[in-house]
Amino acid sequence: MKRGSKKNSKPVAVVFIILSVFLVVFLFQFFGLFDYPEYKTYDLRIRLSAQSGRPADDIVVILLDQASIDWAQREKGWGWPWPRQAYGELLDYMNIAGAGSVAFDVIFSEPSVYGPEDDGAFIRAEGDFGKAVQTVFFSVQSGSSFTWPGDINKPLFNPVNFEDFLARFSILEEETPETRIGAQFPIKGLLDAAGAVGYMTGSADSDDIFRRADLFTIFDGKAVPGLSAASLLAAGAGRDISYNPKNKAIEWGDYTIPVDKNGRTLLRFRGSIDRYIPYSAWQILKSAEAYRRGVPLPPEEYPVPEDFSGKYVFFGYYAPGLFDICTTPISSVYPGMGIHITMLDNILRQDFIREIPQWLNILILAGMIILVTLGVSYSGRIPLSVGGTILALGGIIAVSFFAFVRGYWVPLVAPLTGILAAFLTATLYNYATEGSQKRFIKSAFSQYLSPTVIEQLLVNPGLLSLGGERREISIFFSDVQGFTTISEKLDPTQLTELLNDYLSFMTDTILDSGGTIDKYEGDAIIAFWNAPLNFEDHAARALSASMACQQKLAERQDFFDEKYGCRLLTRIGLNTGYAVVGNMGSTKRFDYTMLGDAVNLAARLEGLNKQFGTYLMCTETTFNHAVRSGAFYGRRLAQVAVVGKKEAVTVYEPMPEAVFREKEPILRDFDAARDLFYQGNFSAALPLFEALIEQDKPAFFYAEQCRYYLKNPEAWKGFWQAASK
Repeated sequence: MKRGSKKNSKPVAVVFIILSVFLVVFLFQFFGLFDYPEYKTYDLRIRLSAQSGRPADDIVVILLDQASIDWAQREKGWGWPWPRQAYGELLDYMNIAGAGSVAFDVIFSEPSVYGPEDDGAFIRAEGDFGKAVQTVFFSVQSGSSFTWPGDINKPLFNPVNFEDFLARFSILEEETPETRIGAQFPIKGLLDAAGAVGYMTGSADSDDIFRRADLFTIFDGKAVPGLSAASLLAAGAGRDISYNPKNKAIEWGDYTIPVDKNGRTLLRFRGSIDRYIPYSAWQILKSAEAYRRGVPLPPEEYPVPEDFSGKYVFFGYYAPGLFDICTTPISSVYPGMGIHITMLDNILRQDFIREIPQWLNILILAGMIILVTLGVSYSGRIPLSVGGTILALGGIIAVSFFAFVRGYWVPLVAPLTGILAAFLTATLYNYATEGSQKRFIKSAFSQYLSPTVIEQLLVNPGLLSLGGERREISIFFSDVQGFTTISEKLDPTQLTELLNDYLSFMTDTILDSGGTIDKYEGDAIIAFWNAPLNFEDHAARALSASMACQQKLAERQDFFDEKYGCRLLTRIGLNTGYAVVGNMGSTKRFDYTMLGDAVNLAARLEGLNKQFGTYLMCTETTFNHAVRSGAFYGRRLAQVAVVGKKEAVTVYEPMPEAVFREKEPILRDFDAARDLFYQGNFSAALPLFEALIEQDKPAFFYAEQCRYYLKNPEAWKGFWQAASK
């Protein structure tokens, strides 16, 4: 009853473990305790996959780098800041080239230090081009404009079907009486001449790393596009956008931009912005000047107008100390302009990263916890439990990375935590409830059963219940020749040491072959194969182990002689047949043993070795079974009826191949003499056996039998009749 109660309580405990682990891990995830480590796994996936995708071909980057500053000082005599006519020249060149748009990641909020004419040159070029994007900067600071200027007629988004969701598109933080969100605009002339206005402000995640961007934000009731979206608006994209709650995405013409619960979009970074088509500002200015003068430049070194046709151009500072730096999954010193470039790249290529639905996240978490808990609770083996858990960990990691490449962010930390928590909890429960039982089994049976059998008992302790089954097994009996005489010459301590030395290597050899030790009877060993574990080649295992025992015994003869003053010879009998195998005894004490005629026959064969002068004998059944599984050698020794049996069995003397090859001529003569003997032709067999007596012990015993039957022909029954056990 107690055993049944424990068995019935296990499913309840497993369900409790699953629910408890799931609830704790889910609450950790729900309250954001996994956010920081999850962000780090996201960053790792970004870095590993960044180089796998090719940046959009329609994006060009112009960088005002240190090389450009040095060139302008040397060639133009321009100090810093540059005169704004430089930006005008750049726009004139983009106008000639037919660029789709040019977005300045620079805010020109103050008039030029070089005077109104300098601003005028920039404004004139901007007006002629008509597709320049100027930047507005939103921040919490005093002195900023807190309203959108009514005279700015620039393309803004027209949000449709956003309803309450629109309120989430707020810049930086909610306004309070103490802090108001203000805007810093370019000077009026540049603002009026621009083709579009885009904001450059971004917001980082809770760990101050930029992983997301906004398509637009709400300022003073206006849907102001980000710098990336403004580039498309300036190039002629439509203004209407709508929110699709089913897909959790903003639909904008042919573009679909997935957003999270706060209206922000996860970015798929391509690596450094150098992976886009980068030019230094000095190259553009020099090419523009050469174009005006009609002086061609080497196309492999300098850009030509065709390089910018239809392209979305981003211009930004890239010299040390000039450009804004932010931390992204790619780098801790990533230029802020790269956020807008990446957003535009993702829009054009339509390969954003999407968060999976919450229900799927819960399903994955629950599935991992259930699988690991069941595996650990019912596998019964530590290697299987650990291996299964490692497989689950590797599987969810592989799935998350594969999904990421396909554009889906599968949370990784929560499932990994759930797997480990389920493994530890289930393992501790198993140890607390079943550990003592398994430790008892292992301790009690490790001396008698092979490790594989013990493992099966640990998995299924029910095998230890009383009862047996009828099955075919290969049976082993061994006994040391003259051990009584040997024991009389040794004191108890020496005798114990000798017996332990002998039984140790014999037992190890049997157990290593998958055999089961039935019992020890002094120096005798009784064992069998094919129970409780199944081995189709059990006869071959038994025969191989028996020959290995004889070989190892031969190798230890000098050791026994030197240490104990004796040499050990062991007789082994083997038989294969059906017997009853199982736990037999009382309810409080029992042995895993075997019963049946097949067992008795193996025992008789061990003793029969005495009559033939052999040390290893097996039945024809064992030998034939073994030969099916491998190459074995030996001779057909006799047809004999053991003591207590009326019917004869054929027995073999197995031997190693080397011994068989060495004795092959003798064995041929023995076979001829043996056949004559069993034909009853004792007079013809006798001289053949006598010729082999000096070389072969069984021949000596056959010669004696020939003489006996020549004197007593009426006693012949057609087979050898054993006279003693």
